[in-house]
Amino acid sequence: MPSKHKSDASAGDTAKKRKTITMEDKVEIIKRSERGETPSSIGRACGYSRSTIATIVKHKGRIMEHVKGHIPMNATIITKQRSGLIIEMERLLTIWIEDQNQRNIPIRLSLVREKARSLFNDLKATRTASEGKSWFNRFKKRTNLHNIKVQGEAASADVSAASSFPKILEDIIDDGGYLPEQIFNVDETDLFWKKMPERTYISKEEKSAPGHKASKDKLTLLLGGNVSGDLKLKPLLVHRSLNPRALESLPVIWRANSKAWVTLAMFEEWFSNHFVPAVERYCLGKNIPFKILLLLDNAPGHPNTLDDMHPNVKVVFLPPNTTSLIQPMDQGVIASFKAYYDEMTLRDFWKSYNIYDAINNIADAWDEVKETNMRGVWNKLCP
Repeated sequence: MPSKHKSDASAGDTAKKRKTITMEDKVEIIKRSERGETPSSIGRACGYSRSTIATIVKHKGRIMEHVKGHIPMNATIITKQRSGLIIEMERLLTIWIEDQNQRNIPIRLSLVREKARSLFNDLKATRTASEGKSWFNRFKKRTNLHNIKVQGEAASADVSAASSFPKILEDIIDDGGYLPEQIFNVDETDLFWKKMPERTYISKEEKSAPGHKASKDKLTLLLGGNVSGDLKLKPLLVHRSLNPRALESLPVIWRANSKAWVTLAMFEEWFSNHFVPAVERYCLGKNIPFKILLLLDNAPGHPNTLDDMHPNVKVVFLPPNTTSLIQPMDQGVIASFKAYYDEMTLRDFWKSYNIYDAINNIADAWDEVKETNMRGVWNKLCP
């Protein structure tokens, strides 16, 4: 029976979520097994079923290989040269770079360094990330990134417009009297839902498996939330296939077209039938006025007439070519979501992994994005 997930305005929903097994948990389970503990006793101690423990122990070779692929063997070197925060920052930075390239957004070296600093600060680091070109070269080598389209200093990101827009937005917020709960941003991102991270064992298996093309199956997600961070909107998922009858009561809004893109008509339908009702219910539950400020980038699927579609929703477009610099969802929320999704996409089940599994992992990964993260990404626009 499909698990239940949050609806559009389910900030207060207390429905039980599936328990995520972290890599640290798996390593601890393997160590306990090697010390002679039975699956039943380990399960009782760690809070997992016996079958889950048995599966982890069965695949301990692959799990430990995965750990070695992500963490250097010499623990002293880790402590001396690269802290855990640096490692986590680089993991999120890798996802962000891949996402920019999937969307054909050019990025330059200085922007990558700025993004590294931003992610590092969001992780509440006490050290500063390296800013030199040598760090970036080492980073590319460590993360096995190929064909990254990093442009020269004349790349298209408009730093000047990004710097001046927060003051413009401040005036709009003051004039409209908007509360943090009433200000929203949404953004699209591609997700190759069956593609494993490059630095895992399964990525090698993918490339040699007969079904390798399946890992190229792309969908588009529309993710968003408000400044206060307490409302994450139900994801809009666009796939190439119409919603099969077997996939009912989904934790996402399923739409389809031949290219898995968000179209103008699709966005208008989402805005009228999902976004507006969700935020209206939210405002009613919060006992605050139903008036909303929605920030959007200039993606082709965003209608420029959207501001006229509802009297209680004001739509403001970010300046062109500033998405990578100031759009809130692009400042760490999408990267965090994809990191959680990758963690949940267990390679042990890759060959039987289907779109329904992906949908549940999408919903769970979106649930895992913390309220503090949802709030923190607004700092550049609403300090």
